[in-house]
Amino acid sequence: MASDITIPRPPRTPTPPSDDPPQEPQEHHDHEGLSPLADNFASRGFLSPAHASFRGTSWDVPAPAQNGSNDNNASSGPFNFTTTVMSKGPVLKSNVGQRRGHKYKHSSISHQIFLEPPPRAPLALPNSLPIPTFKECRASMSKDQKTRFWWSVCHMFVAAYTLWSAHGSLAMTALSHLILFDSLGAMLCVAVDVLGNFEVWKRSSIRHPFGLERAEVLAGFAMCVLLLFMGLDLISHNLQHFLESSGHEPHHSHAHYRVSSGSVDTAAVLAVISTLVSAIGLKNHARIGKAMRFAYIESLPSILSNPSHFLTISCSTLLLLLPLVSVKLYTWIDKLLSGTIAVAMCILGVRLVKTLGSMLLMSYSGPGVCDVIKDIESDPSVFAIDDARFWQVHYGLCMANLKIRVSGSEESLARLREKISSLIKNRLGRGYGSGGQKWEVSLQFTVERI
Repeated sequence: MASDITIPRPPRTPTPPSDDPPQEPQEHHDHEGLSPLADNFASRGFLSPAHASFRGTSWDVPAPAQNGSNDNNASSGPFNFTTTVMSKGPVLKSNVGQRRGHKYKHSSISHQIFLEPPPRAPLALPNSLPIPTFKECRASMSKDQKTRFWWSVCHMFVAAYTLWSAHGSLAMTALSHLILFDSLGAMLCVAVDVLGNFEVWKRSSIRHPFGLERAEVLAGFAMCVLLLFMGLDLISHNLQHFLESSGHEPHHSHAHYRVSSGSVDTAAVLAVISTLVSAIGLKNHARIGKAMRFAYIESLPSILSNPSHFLTISCSTLLLLLPLVSVKLYTWIDKLLSGTIAVAMCILGVRLVKTLGSMLLMSYSGPGVCDVIKDIESDPSVFAIDDARFWQVHYGLCMANLKIRVSGSEESLARLREKISSLIKNRLGRGYGSGGQKWEVSLQFTVERI
């Protein structure tokens, strides 16, 4: 019984399919039989075009129509060649269905998101203006300007003559330094007048926002530094003479000869005349006098209210009176006058350097700003002044920028704007027609909700 029991075979593991595609059975073709050299090639009539069954085979291909023949006339060739005529015109390129890049401006969705900026008008300010040369300045001078130029040259000769004749007096040496400063100022006035003939002097441009008028401030600053150094030189010269008179032996002999008693000092007379002519005819130091005010001499006439003219004319007048005193008194007065002029030149130079230096730094150093701020804050419509900037561009232009928190209606705010503008112009610019600086006021109001 045990031998009759059959053991079943284990299940066969399926074979995974092969990666290679199944190959179809290839039919055996007699390549030699198709050769024309074969013996039985001619006996195969179905390959002959003359045979009746040739056209019925699967190799039958319709023949192309020949030019000038009907379409039913088929060619005996196995290929269909058609004649194509090329166009001589340009090939039009179609962009239908094509999109190159992200052109947001032309997309249909971005028309509502990316809007084109409105066209802007070109800037009214030019990029730069031509700066005149010396030849162009000389060609543009009028007859009056030429007269003023030659007078400024004469003023320099007066300064040189005063210095040459100052060997007998320390006060005359100090006066020669003052006349030199005045002559340089007269020449600067002529240069400013000639440059005013050109557009670049006053017209603003991107390169020079305020024109070339600030160049006058820079030249005046250099002159004030020169005046300060000349005052210090006079002080050192006076100290040297004081040490010589105290018993110290001088390194160089300083012989001082005075004019004869009762005579007129010609150099002092020329100094007074040249100062008056330059002050009246050329308006010498007029801009510096407006920028810098001395309360002690402000009430004097127009010429004497200028500190530079006052110092030169007063020194020349005292030198005209010195020959009337005795010799001993003359020596003491001469030294005292020289020291006084030297100290006054240093004080004037320091004040001018401070004033013009702040002007070059675009700030305002004149008085009256604190009073203007207090008057503005006292107005009931003003809550507070957040920011207030006062600055001076050049001798003839000042600017005020204020940011104020206010309350009220539009009409009251308009009246407040006019009030603040007139207050600044009248208080700081000395009102309309007084010859003061021109003020441009810009106000920014922040309306507070009550």
